[in-house]
Amino acid sequence: MALMHEPTAPYHSAQDALRVLETVARHSAGVTDTELGRGTGLGPERLTALLRMLRREGYVQQITDGAYVTGDTLRRLTSAHDRERALRDRLQRTLDRLRDSVGAAVYMSRYVDGEVRVTQFAAGPTTPAVNEWFDFRYSAHATAVGKSLLTQLDPGARRDHLARHKMARLTSRTITSDKLLLSRLEAQPPTMPVLDLQEYAIGTVCAAVPITAGSSVGCLALSLPVQHAHRLRRAAETLSRNAAPVLLSLTI
Repeated sequence: MALMHEPTAPYHSAQDALRVLETVARHSAGVTDTELGRGTGLGPERLTALLRMLRREGYVQQITDGAYVTGDTLRRLTSAHDRERALRDRLQRTLDRLRDSVGAAVYMSRYVDGEVRVTQFAAGPTTPAVNEWFDFRYSAHATAVGKSLLTQLDPGARRDHLARHKMARLTSRTITSDKLLLSRLEAQPPTMPVLDLQEYAIGTVCAAVPITAGSSVGCLALSLPVQHAHRLRRAAETLSRNAAPVLLSLTI
């Protein structure tokens, strides 16, 4: 399966963060921000923002002289006997924070073995999750999650997916023409969120942004009740700006 995605802002942020972490890990006694700047080639403003994020996520910490050393999160991930469980717990905490920052239910989804899978989500009493009334695996054509994942595949893989999953009409807004859907997927800018404006369920709007690590295809998404549709684009932009910790969790 060939991929069509281009590196997005979260990808570049995660790659820069990994450079910082690699430099910190090489200095067990601590490394200053000046030394980090020289070692990574990152400018002061960019480095400061990354260090703030890495400290918040627990990947690095500052010691008494202001130097940076590896933090508890990184130590747990690299030493955990059950690494998969540790990564899942780390990602869930990150999704919980994203839910609170965007004020919406947040979902992590992957394209695995030719199928759409929502692997984790964060919801709450004031940020309810979408009611999965029609299996997400068979509704990629109607959901922001599915369309975001499909945009990252090559044309042949997109057509293969649609050939294996009948495009059911879920609401009056659902696209059921594969020609029209493929045309829209082709025209979708990789840096813009994919939207679902009541195509999957009446009363719910969604947005998704790509989160791709290596050769795997993934996305982050959010959902809102339709009465909050006016917040959708801004919430999606916030989700995209704060997606780097999620991608970092998948990369380490």
